[in-house]
Amino acid sequence: MSRILPHPFLSAALVATWLLLNEPPTPGSLLLALAVGILVPFVMRAIEARPVRVRAPGVAIKLLGVFLLDMVRSNIDVARIILGLRRGERRTGFVAIPLDLREPFALALLSIILTATPGTLWVQYDSDTRRLLLHVLDFTDGEEWIRRVKDRYERPLMEIFE
Repeated sequence: MSRILPHPFLSAALVATWLLLNEPPTPGSLLLALAVGILVPFVMRAIEARPVRVRAPGVAIKLLGVFLLDMVRSNIDVARIILGLRRGERRTGFVAIPLDLREPFALALLSIILTATPGTLWVQYDSDTRRLLLHVLDFTDGEEWIRRVKDRYERPLMEIFE
């Protein structure tokens, strides 16, 4: 079974998603959904990542709490900006953040955290200089953003994965 369907749950999810996105289902869309559901997992086999070891599960739980709290705060701040409830001048900007983080999985999680938090967007990461370029909707002080990312997210991720 694993040779024909190396990732059966992924196959089923892809077929279901394809059919839901292409309503009403037709014989052609069903065939295409099955093709995608069978072929994509074979491609996934070629890029399977190495196992990741979580070294500090307690820190991971704390980081999740910090992330959820930051996400709620950011949603409120962005809503105020969009609705015009925030007085004063708002300016967007970019900040270059030097990262010490090297673990690829931790970098991927950092990108998800920063992009999922409203008002920030992971723009670019240069692996040679290990610099992250972050776009900020309400840019105030670059040093403050560097400190925030390093203290709130990078250090815990290093503790968890490195």
